[in-house]
Amino acid sequence: MQNSAAHRLRLVSGPEGLSFIILLVGMIFKYNTSFNPVPVLGMIHGMLFLAYVAFLGLAWQKQGWDIKRVALLFVLSVLPTGGFFAERMLAKEERGELAPAAA
Repeated sequence: MQNSAAHRLRLVSGPEGLSFIILLVGMIFKYNTSFNPVPVLGMIHGMLFLAYVAFLGLAWQKQGWDIKRVALLFVLSVLPTGGFFAERMLAKEERGELAPAAA
């Protein structure tokens, strides 16, 4: 049985990474055209980021991960394509292709 907190973290990491990239594209539009999608895109990305951090905290508590793993997953969340790498790493762990990192 999979851990629901780690599974939720995996499910939110991809959309969080995508929203970051879309927000960066929105910034380009903001400064180069009269179209400003940043307020809406920023709010969507912010909500996904908060969900990611909340699920990261829950997974840390439930899985008993060490601080290095949590720090890596947090750093991946603030990199433009890091959410995709986090999702891939968590999916491999969920499928059993990667040994689960526990304390």
